[in-house]
Amino acid sequence: KEGVEEKMKVAIITDQHFGFKKGSKLYLDYFQKFYDECFFPTLEKEGITTVLDLGDTFDNRKGVDSYSLDWAKKCYFDPLRNRSISLVSVVGNHTAYYKNTNEINTNDLVLREYDNITLLSECQELEIGGLNILFIPWINPENEAATYKKIKETKAKVAMGHLELNGFVATHGHVMDAGADFGCYEKFHQVFSGHYHTRSSNGKIYYLGNPYEMFWNDVNDKRGFHIYDTEKLTLKTINNPFQLYKVINYADTKRQLTKFDEYRNKIVKVVVRQKSNEKEYNLFMEALSKSNPYDIKVVERTDHLIFDGEIVEQTEDTMTLLNMYIDDLETNLNKNRIKGLVRDLYQEACECT
Repeated sequence: KEGVEEKMKVAIITDQHFGFKKGSKLYLDYFQKFYDECFFPTLEKEGITTVLDLGDTFDNRKGVDSYSLDWAKKCYFDPLRNRSISLVSVVGNHTAYYKNTNEINTNDLVLREYDNITLLSECQELEIGGLNILFIPWINPENEAATYKKIKETKAKVAMGHLELNGFVATHGHVMDAGADFGCYEKFHQVFSGHYHTRSSNGKIYYLGNPYEMFWNDVNDKRGFHIYDTEKLTLKTINNPFQLYKVINYADTKRQLTKFDEYRNKIVKVVVRQKSNEKEYNLFMEALSKSNPYDIKVVERTDHLIFDGEIVEQTEDTMTLLNMYIDDLETNLNKNRIKGLVRDLYQEACECT
């Protein structure tokens, strides 16, 4: 009985983006801390033998650098195989080389050596832990008709995939309005998806979010993965306890008490809200620098932008500021569609940095 119960729990993870920032060691070290100290220990504790990956396993559709691929195998794919854990992985938009087909994709090209991995580039129904699940990889012009046909015909109660649907939070401050309508998914008891990095739900469709912070707009937004019970159809959230981005609100009306060690190898933003004592401020910044953060950005309180007559301090992330700028435009064009285009351009620009 105990063995049967263990098989009924699977882990769901999505949008891991291995190779982010061209294989930046800072990010890969941060990712590894999550896998070594959170992900794999949780799998062992919960007795998980199956992991479901809902897309965008790798970051750049045009290629994976050798360092990132070696890291991914040593830190993720080999540990899964060594633990006899099966992985079901669907193609996402970041792993499909072309935008109009999933035929050539990163997963299939670099993970063929693993006999514990099932790679899905087309819509397919699989039985996982006694539950029939319809897996839906990235929908594109080539597979669109066949995918929606399978969605209509399937008897599965649960669907999982890499979907771009409207009405859900894509990134902090931006609700998607240019994606597909979610009406055809109403037939399912539950739908779980990757693609959007922020968690959101309408009670039936769940965007699970990615495992870790990757951009400034991720700061203080809970990330992690999930444990799903295929018998009880219940979802358990496992939060990532580690942060990469840190914000310090500085004010010297009272001596700033700070544990500087927590900023080592972190990307830090110091928001100066009050600085009446220059010497005190310099001592604070010197102590912060000695803690060896990866990067420090200082934002003075007077450093602000104005949108629609309102002063906005420049403590927000890039995408939030861009969205606010778009909201302030005088245009009859669909602002949510503009935000979507700008978000895609911003992400592609980040891939090139």
